[in-house]
Order: sequence, then C-alpha cells, then structure tokens
Amino acid sequence: MKTLILCALAAGCAASKPTYFDNTGRDDLLSGGARRIEIGTPSGKFKVWTKRVGNNPSLKLLTLHGGPAATHEYFEAFDTHLPAAGVEYYFYDQLGSAYSDQPDDPRLWTIERFADEVEQVRTALGLTKDNFVLLGHSWGGILALEYALRHPQALKGLVISNMMASIPAYNEYARKVLMPQMDPLVLAEVLAIEARKDYDNPRYEELLFPAFYTQHILRMPLEQWPDPVLRSFAHLNKKIYVPMQGPSEMGASGVLEHWDRTADLKSIAVPTLVIGAQFDTMDPKHMEWMAKQIPRGRFLYCPKGSHLAMYDDQETYFAGLVAFLRDVSKQE
Repeated sequence: MKTLILCALAAGCAASKPTYFDNTGRDDLLSGGARRIEIGTPSGKFKVWTKRVGNNPSLKLLTLHGGPAATHEYFEAFDTHLPAAGVEYYFYDQLGSAYSDQPDDPRLWTIERFADEVEQVRTALGLTKDNFVLLGHSWGGILALEYALRHPQALKGLVISNMMASIPAYNEYARKVLMPQMDPLVLAEVLAIEARKDYDNPRYEELLFPAFYTQHILRMPLEQWPDPVLRSFAHLNKKIYVPMQGPSEMGASGVLEHWDRTADLKSIAVPTLVIGAQFDTMDPKHMEWMAKQIPRGRFLYCPKGSHLAMYDDQETYFAGLVAFLRDVSKQE
C-alpha cells in the first residue's frame, strides 16, 4: 500500500510540472528545435538561425554569443549542465555569423541594429517578461546590456557574462594590467606588428596564443581547447569583427571604441547576474562594481576562469548560473 501511495504521489508531481523534452504544440518539432527566423533590416529581410533545447514555460534563456560575429557553438558547454537543471535555452547565431545569413553590407553592423534584431528574435520565439532571461557573453554582453536598456518591459532576468560596461575602461585595463604581464620582448614584437597593421602575419597569432590567448581567453594548452571553441573561432566573420571590434587583440577599437554604459547600469530593474573571472581579458573588479550599480544585481566570481570561464572554471560558472536562473524562475 505504501509503495502504491508513493507511486501515486510521484505521478501527481510529474503531471503537475512540464516534461522537459515534451514537444507537444511546438512548431519546431520536425527540425529538433532549430528554426530560421526572418528579420527586417534597413537593407532588407534576412534569416537568422536559432535552436531550442528543452521545455520550461517559466524559464527560457536566450544566448548572445561574442565576437562580434563568432557563433553560438562555444555555448555547447551549456548542454552538459542546463538540461539537468530544467532550463529551456536557445542557441542563436546573430546576423552575419556562420549559421545565419551573411549579407555584405557595412551599414548593418551597428549596436542599434543588432539590438533591434534581438527584439525581433524574442518576438518570433514567443519569449515574454514572464519567462525570458537574456544571457550575453563578451560582445554578447554589450548587446544584452543595450537590449535591457531599450526593452526593459520584455525581460524577466539578465546575465552579463565576462563583459565590462565600458570599452574605454577595458582598453585601459588591457594597457595597464594585461600588457605588463606579458614578456616584454613578446609584447614589443606584438605591438610592432600592430603598428605596421600587419595583422595577417602568421607571427602575430604565433606570439599571441601562448602569451595572451591561453592566459586570458581560455586557460588550457591550445591542443586541449574543446571542439566547440575551435569551431567558433574558425567560423569568426572578420568582415564584421574587424570593423566593430578592431583588428587588434590587445584592445577594442572600431564601432565599439567609445561604447560606455556605466552611467546607465542603475536603470536596469530586472534581476541581473554579472559574471567575472580572475584571469579574464575583462577586469573582474569592474564587473563586481557593475553588479553593485544594478539595483538587483548579483556578482559571480570564477577564481580559476578566464574569458571563457564556462570552460576553464566550469563548476563555478554553472553552479552560479543555475542558482541565479532558479531564483529568477521563482519570482512572479
């Protein structure tokens, strides 16, 4: 009898909550969650690629990758952690990235247009203020901040991962903190290559990978870098990356050079998680400060992590992210 009662209770609990892989009524059933969404731009209509994983009516996470114009692929580490936590999440390649259309029109590569694109994607996916959490990493963090300031009524929660709120502050951090950590001879050669604008010189990356990338981008020997990261780097669209980020890996220039939203952080009303890491290209102290400026901000510090802390401090990163998402999902 006791066994029957326990089974009945378990069945009742199961019936009261959505099944994670229940695709009933979803219009992406045939494609395994993948959809190409049409968006309007000043240059016409194009399509961007998205893919849903899971089913949770009260918690839907949309991811914004870095670059600009990298890909969703390095977010595949989320597959190891978020399904078990019951999070419905969406991979998404922004316009110009590998899985989406790649128009050759420089007029499209502005912060404002990308923020409008995110709103069109949100609407098409049916995400609402009752369930929608936006996560942006690196350049995606800039985009997520811009979106939150433009469309606060659409969000339930926000995650800014490994991104400062000011490019001038980031450039100063790179100049005063990161560059002096490098071997002086290596730094001198890197800066000489940059002064000549010889960015395609194989020597440039030959120097940067051991002296900078494996110290501040992903703290693993290059031969151990996970496949999703390598694919995302290989698919980077430099026709967008260079005009927006700039050609140098030692700081940002281009369209983003003067971007600064530090004065606007206090205007973000939704629960917000800011993630920083000890060895990041971004200043972890600045990101901790960001969390304090946001009225409902929270800071997650990854002591072993770098810019891709979801890989080199994975346990800390996902424990903190999942805890935040669960807290947000409970809020009315």
